[in-house]
Amino acid sequence: MNLIRFLFCAAFLCGSRLFALDYPTLPLGAHAPDFNLPGVDGRNWSLKDFDGSKILVVVFTCNHCPTAQHYEEQLKQITADYKSRGVALVAINPNDPRGLRLDELAWSDLGDSFPEMKIRAARNHFNFPYLHDGDTENVSHAYGPAATPHVFVFDAARKLRYVGGIDDSERAGKVQRQYLREALDALLAGRQPPVARTKVIGCSTKWSEKNALVKDYEARLAAEPVGLSPADTHTLEALRKNGSGKVRLINFWATWCAPCVAEFDGFVTVSRMYRPRDFEFVSVALNRPDEQKRVLEFLTKQQASNRNLIFASEDRTALINSFNPAWQGEVPYTVLLSPEGKVVYSETGSVDFAALKRAVVKALDDHKPW
Repeated sequence: MNLIRFLFCAAFLCGSRLFALDYPTLPLGAHAPDFNLPGVDGRNWSLKDFDGSKILVVVFTCNHCPTAQHYEEQLKQITADYKSRGVALVAINPNDPRGLRLDELAWSDLGDSFPEMKIRAARNHFNFPYLHDGDTENVSHAYGPAATPHVFVFDAARKLRYVGGIDDSERAGKVQRQYLREALDALLAGRQPPVARTKVIGCSTKWSEKNALVKDYEARLAAEPVGLSPADTHTLEALRKNGSGKVRLINFWATWCAPCVAEFDGFVTVSRMYRPRDFEFVSVALNRPDEQKRVLEFLTKQQASNRNLIFASEDRTALINSFNPAWQGEVPYTVLLSPEGKVVYSETGSVDFAALKRAVVKALDDHKPW
């Protein structure tokens, strides 16, 4: 039993999918399992809604996975290119959002919940139905997607004729075989797809069984040590210049600032989301040095295991000027710096975390594309 538990955890931590034995991928020749799932367009979709199509493409994809994001434009183009030829495409998100760790969101500003799916579809102008299966995953269990994205192509009789990846490389310049297009062209011409099954590269499906492991991950986060260090003028000058090689998010706050306290947990979440990449979050308390104990108590309750600073002296004017002479000292004050020290986002007052996450992802992608 201990060996089984070890293998289960090892597979999860390596990003592989141990659940393949429980939810095997639908075999070639199998009939398309029916579904009745809510779409981001406000209606439910089922298999019969595509009865008028010669070919049906079912793609299991999601919001958070960078590979899935990469293929969104291709799926839109394939939908447009083949619609007049009798091909329909429907996308299904198989993931239970509760099975998604914060660090797995490092390449996205959105998770895999249904409301966030609506935001993603509207922002990126999806021209195909985008359906949610994360509540029960019953449909996904029947199809057995190993990763996102995972493509299933059914003929007019709704028999599975191709299953696998969209092409052979997520890097556009490296693509040698466009498996999905090849399969569609062959079936429309009355031929067998040249390749009927391929491997899939992408993020593992977030089955609900992973929820317990997410809780274990959160417990490990809660156990991380929380520290607090004094920041003098030299520290703040270096903080502003950056040079760390990382995208740096800085939040100036204070325990006596109600908006600062109210939004601080949001910064902890952002820190946990993006720290697997070249990113760091630094909090700087404008509290006086003799309030260090109070500040540390608050940070500990917030589980703020990121880098935390507190003004090192009573001369707050000098400290403020050492970071930004144009800043008057009001809090909250938030700045996002590129690795070269360029300000790419700033906000005086409470932040819009949706906008902040988008800015962080853009800055990270500009620095080092996935």
